[in-house]
Amino acid sequence: MLTVTASLRQAFEAQLGQRNVPDQQRRDFHKWLRFYLDFCAKYTKYTLDPKLTASFAGFDEKLKSKGQSDAQRQQARRSIAIYYRTIGVIKSTQSTSGNSSAKNPSPLVASGTPNQAPSKQADLPTAKHAIPLSAVATEPRKLTGSNWEAIYEQLKNAIKVRHYSNKTWQAYRYWLQQFQTFTKSKDAGLLGMDDVKGFLSHLAVNKQVAASSQNQAFNALLFLFKNVLQKEFGKVEGVVRAKRRPYIPVVLSRPEVDRVIGLLEPPYDLIAKLLYGCGLRLFECLKLRVQDLNFDMQVLTVHDGKGLKDRTLPMPSTLTAELAAQVGQVAILHEQDLAANTAGVFLPSALDIKYKNAAKEFAWQWLFPAKSLTLMPGSEDYRRWHLHETHMQRAIKLAVRKSRIAKRASAHTFRHSFASHLLQANVDIRTIQELLGHSDLKTTMIYTHTVPSVTIKEAKSPLDL
Repeated sequence: MLTVTASLRQAFEAQLGQRNVPDQQRRDFHKWLRFYLDFCAKYTKYTLDPKLTASFAGFDEKLKSKGQSDAQRQQARRSIAIYYRTIGVIKSTQSTSGNSSAKNPSPLVASGTPNQAPSKQADLPTAKHAIPLSAVATEPRKLTGSNWEAIYEQLKNAIKVRHYSNKTWQAYRYWLQQFQTFTKSKDAGLLGMDDVKGFLSHLAVNKQVAASSQNQAFNALLFLFKNVLQKEFGKVEGVVRAKRRPYIPVVLSRPEVDRVIGLLEPPYDLIAKLLYGCGLRLFECLKLRVQDLNFDMQVLTVHDGKGLKDRTLPMPSTLTAELAAQVGQVAILHEQDLAANTAGVFLPSALDIKYKNAAKEFAWQWLFPAKSLTLMPGSEDYRRWHLHETHMQRAIKLAVRKSRIAKRASAHTFRHSFASHLLQANVDIRTIQELLGHSDLKTTMIYTHTVPSVTIKEAKSPLDL
């Protein structure tokens, strides 16, 4: 990874200030500059021959292939335009001080623009430009003690571009931290499959992690090599694999479910009823919005579930009145927020930009809103988030303790109980798979071990049945 020199960073920062670039965006501008210089050094070998040239179009195509949005690419264009203006200012300063001449131009000058201030229309370098060698310093690759800050930033951007959840980012960041510690912060350019194999074996032998944890670490490194480091991820052979143990989930009986729900206060009791009555994951339930309830068709829709998949579920008829009452409570809170001139609720992805008033529409309001408002970073706007999952988890933990049930029950236990009780009622396992949103039937088959088998195992002729 190429490092921008301190002098260029300071000159670039000064130009950002002159062009009134907001402080919260300047870090991104510096990031695009680093990426651009690194791109040119990697694909056009400017570090070897300063006469080689390259246009910005190639870099723009690279960003597009990486899934960068139009807004991000536009910001990158502006950053590079400011960069070329910056080196023009440095050239003018050097010429004024007598440190350079026309015969020996400064390496900080873009080719074709000596002593010429860029015009207002020249927002982007339209011709091919040489990358100044003095603007970049090639860091010696270190076996230990290298700076991984850029890797974390690129990993986060790669996850955001693919619209993965924040939990995925947190999990992958954790394993990247563990991998960095294991490799003693080796330079990213020196990382290889030997490091991956050693790390995965280290997790199984020394850390004694579960097989699922080792698989998650494997997926994190696969994503890192493929989408961040741009390196081939070969076959992982000779790795000590963590032993996969058969797992049978904890399941509550119907009386135990009723006992725990009876000890919960509103709205936690209604959330628990939805977890059990619809087999929802906790985050799927908390992310429900008013528009996700169809009372006429008695259908509940889950948007952006695990794996960003949508699915519809039958609404429990016994909960119709309670859900309608909850919607009424949300309507009252919504009117109060509008009267207080808040910015509405948080919206997914870029919907807030596409539909500017959607955040204040009643259909987009959370079914289980948070009790307090959240201040938007870098602004004075307040928005409302949904009820935080930790509140529900604490409420269930306390209710289970009060019920004196000798089981390690949690919010996810209601989902396990939903599947097990349907299976016990002879509901087709393929139907249960669809209701749970499982991609693989093998995942659903685990519930066959939670209830007594009701199938006939004795071989008989159908004529004798």
